[in-house]
Amino acid sequence: MKTHLIFIGNKFIYNAPLKEYILRNIEKNSGFINEITYLKESENALFLYIEEELNAADRVILITSKQNFSTIGKVICTATGDNQILQDAMLIPQKATIYAERSYLLEHQNTSVNVLQIDEGQKMPEILFTNEETKATVHVFEEEKEVLISILNPIAQMYEVNFFVTQEVDGWLRVDIASNRYGDISKFIHACKNLLPKKLITSANIVEYIIDKLSHHGKKVSFSESCTGGLLAYYFTKHNGASKILDGSLVTYSNALKENWLAVSHEVLEANGAVSAEVVAEMSEGALNVSGADYALSISGIAGDTGGTKEKPVGTVYIGARSQTKHKERHLQFQGDRNYVQHQSALYAIKMLLMIDKETFF
Repeated sequence: MKTHLIFIGNKFIYNAPLKEYILRNIEKNSGFINEITYLKESENALFLYIEEELNAADRVILITSKQNFSTIGKVICTATGDNQILQDAMLIPQKATIYAERSYLLEHQNTSVNVLQIDEGQKMPEILFTNEETKATVHVFEEEKEVLISILNPIAQMYEVNFFVTQEVDGWLRVDIASNRYGDISKFIHACKNLLPKKLITSANIVEYIIDKLSHHGKKVSFSESCTGGLLAYYFTKHNGASKILDGSLVTYSNALKENWLAVSHEVLEANGAVSAEVVAEMSEGALNVSGADYALSISGIAGDTGGTKEKPVGTVYIGARSQTKHKERHLQFQGDRNYVQHQSALYAIKMLLMIDKETFF
């Protein structure tokens, strides 16, 4: 079943936080979005476009503002030969038999249409689609993609499920699983876990999984970041329960703060440069000492788009992971623009946290 998401209104084009909030909720509740379209209020072909989609897509989600909510209802009524009626202080098409506050659902031929109204600062209205597919996500570490696919294929056939493998970062594969009526996702995952006991995590969200694990064991983590500027901390603090396992984090962009806040040796900085394995090793040690945490992650690199050298080009990143008993540093060479390098760095650091203590996390 294909889903087409249509934003109607300039605010959904230019207000990135609002748009991202809506996308998170739709993906969480309705699964994969096959197509996304942005239309301005003044779009001349708005009526023709909506009429065409009502006869083309399996599921259409229309996002609009309060200002345009009634107008979109009129457009739908014109396209479907319907009339608007007043229901719970909303003007909605008469054929919309399912509705909630700022949301209604109607069926037209083979298309289901859910219209939702949201403006800045509002809570997302209820999405009224029912999901006919059962879905799950697991994560596999330290396994080659082609090898993993060859392992999972016969199990998927046995339990009648489909799966798709994507790479988060090197050594971290995400497996999205889907099943219709006769498939058995739970047995598929159980069989996969038996084959990959120290490589597979049966959780859709790895950071939430880490928070739960550390909370259960009464352990904490801290970070010392340079080129990622607090992004790693954000990956954790955007989830509920982060305060249970994270007391704080240090963003030490300058060498002076690396020395003063983290006790990174001036001599080590001079000899190796801030972007080096030696420095991230001392950064993670300093974060552990300052915070009293059980684990520390450190990141220093050249995210770009300028600042690289022949020896250390843009995308050069060093990441350190440390527990109370061991530590590990990695030299990475990421590709992409500044923001993509930063995100890859944060994700790789999360992977290193899992690898530094497999007994706890697997």
